[in-house]
Amino acid sequence: MSFDSPLLLLAAANLTNEEHHLPSPRRLKEARSKRKGKNIFVAGATGKTGKRIVEQPLSKGFAVKAGVRDVERAKSILSGDNPLLEIAKADVTEGSTKLSEAISNDIDAVICSTGFYRSLDLVSPWKINNFGTVNLVEACRKQNVKRFILISSILVNGAAMGQLPNPACIILNLFGLTLVAKLQAENHIRKSGMNYTIIRPGGLTNDPPKDNIVMEPEDTLYGGSISRDQVAQVAVERASLQPESNYKVVEIAARMDASERSLPEIFSSIQRR
Repeated sequence: MSFDSPLLLLAAANLTNEEHHLPSPRRLKEARSKRKGKNIFVAGATGKTGKRIVEQPLSKGFAVKAGVRDVERAKSILSGDNPLLEIAKADVTEGSTKLSEAISNDIDAVICSTGFYRSLDLVSPWKINNFGTVNLVEACRKQNVKRFILISSILVNGAAMGQLPNPACIILNLFGLTLVAKLQAENHIRKSGMNYTIIRPGGLTNDPPKDNIVMEPEDTLYGGSISRDQVAQVAVERASLQPESNYKVVEIAARMDASERSLPEIFSSIQRR
């Protein structure tokens, strides 16, 4: 199990035909037009969680635009021959104008699953998890995107929860105060006026799901783990026009003793703050 900071959203850069990976321009246009209102942009699409987020809506027949920094690498990772998938050159650190061009005006929901690679560069979490997320939000506002879904992390508000001594909180904040950067990005989303859902997973695992999802209000969970597949499931459910999740911050983990419930039912059990 790894307790990674869950990956956040990708986006942007001036797009030319060469920068798109299109199975067929005509087939892609036809496929996307048939799914109008179900077009999803995934930032951080080649990450361990982002890849799963891309795969799930494609399996449901939704059109997906995958925002990536390296298009050639993305072609080897994602289902490039799917006519519902478009791979777009994008970088959340390059500002909201380029991001809005990458997102385009036919996107209904944006899922932010971007993240940074741990390194000695202590500014990286702020470039990606804070300024990058803010850039993405502003790009969405320019394109009138209806819904914004952020994959964040439990313990982002650890100080208010009295969890600063929590080992997970200490480890994550060792890398440039990652949790603080994420919390400030969350606050920007709340004030943006966009219809949002912020999903805070526990420790992420690469294993297939074996336990049921537990969802709690913000600043509740301080431990636990969850499969990346289940995180993707929750994010895609939110992107599919589920009003039960509007303007909510939720925390999720998986537990063996949890009862199995539908995601709309679980979202409905969480009250807005």
